[in-house]
Amino acid sequence: MAGASTLDIAKFLSGLKFTKFHLTLLVLSSLVTFFDGLDFLLIAYTLPYIRDEMGLTNEMMGTVSSAAFLGQMIGSLVGSYFADIFGRRPVILICTLLSAVLTFVTGFADTPEMLIALRFIGGLAIGGLLAPAWSINIEAMPASMRATSVTIIMLGFSAGGAAAGPITNFIAPAYGWHYVFFTCGALTLVLAAVLLFVLPESMRWMVAKGKPAAKIRPMVNRFDPAFKTGAIEHFTLSDERKTSQREDPWTKFMELFRGPLALITPLIWAAYFCSSFAIYLKASFGVLFLEELGLTVANATWISSIGGLAGAVAGVFLLAFTEKRGPGWITLAPLLGIPFVLLIGFGTVVGTSMFVPVVIMAAIVVGAGHAGVISITSIYYPSAVRSTGGGWASFMAKFASVSAPLVGAAYFLGSVPAVLDSYIFTGACLAGIVVCVLALSHFAKRLKTGEDQDALAAGEPAPAE
Repeated sequence: MAGASTLDIAKFLSGLKFTKFHLTLLVLSSLVTFFDGLDFLLIAYTLPYIRDEMGLTNEMMGTVSSAAFLGQMIGSLVGSYFADIFGRRPVILICTLLSAVLTFVTGFADTPEMLIALRFIGGLAIGGLLAPAWSINIEAMPASMRATSVTIIMLGFSAGGAAAGPITNFIAPAYGWHYVFFTCGALTLVLAAVLLFVLPESMRWMVAKGKPAAKIRPMVNRFDPAFKTGAIEHFTLSDERKTSQREDPWTKFMELFRGPLALITPLIWAAYFCSSFAIYLKASFGVLFLEELGLTVANATWISSIGGLAGAVAGVFLLAFTEKRGPGWITLAPLLGIPFVLLIGFGTVVGTSMFVPVVIMAAIVVGAGHAGVISITSIYYPSAVRSTGGGWASFMAKFASVSAPLVGAAYFLGSVPAVLDSYIFTGACLAGIVVCVLALSHFAKRLKTGEDQDALAAGEPAPAE
């Protein structure tokens, strides 16, 4: 604290244990990502029904899948930038509302062109939401839970994506794929109404942006109702360097490359790219791949859902175990994943009793590794540009998620050998994650040493963790 009327928010937050308010924020954020994952991945599970009704070719299916990813790619930049300017709360609210409306309207699509357009616009909303959701949790949690909190809320996204399979199996055969979108869009709209009344703003962001003390004091009491805030007129963040007061996108972008971040940021992008290609190739065509390898659509849907959800849960345990040990430990998951996907890719287990267990184990470790990579995309940045940092990482990763269904449709569909090649390619992506994260772990040590305070004084980045 700098004086009797000044409160250091960094010290205040670091002195807190996990509170009911932290739990409330995690639950709300997880619900947000649950319904986003549900709305986003409905297309993967309804695609076989849409293909049969609309007569889609492999290339058209690739375009339908890529449309949402392209929307996410653009939305990740726009939403994250606005979240650093106007706050995390309004962006999350608006994106959730838009996601609900667009998911519902997708049920009216009756042509491939209309479907592509709606999936693209829906992707804008979903892409704009994730970085602000990561940021609001990182900025509120105790230091020992910041990366883990991101993994927990992304567990919500994975759970939503996994729920899309059973929901599709329950609704589509009896009522048609259109009603799957109607149902999920309506449910997401209910969540948007709830968020309007209960979602808080990030206190760190408010302090970093110099918001009035009168608006910050109530937030302090949400964390600790017994804390006396009446005499406090000024709030500071001692663990973050000052960022430029300019609000233009280029200035915020350049903040991501100051000091050690010049090396860390590109490595985050590269690791996220490799992980996204692996995960979205599976998300787009996992059911079709397993169908080609001999499973029914219904069984492939259940297996994909179980593997996706179990992978997200494994990611939480991975981060709970590794968060205090450094980002290099995240590589445990992709290292374990490589032999599993290669067992499938080389055809070793295809057609045997080990095929389904190996498919599920591969999905679990690939999902856990993806959760681990996501958890580190925003933690190294100051609060004033944290959402921008997460947004740019997401943007770079979306190059992979846009190209994955296009490459998959062109090279990995239509025959058993092509499908097996997709698993071999996934193994190469996992190897890329390992290389990038180990390099990142080496350079991130500069943010863990006594250099932090010297860097802070010199205007270089101090750790945002």
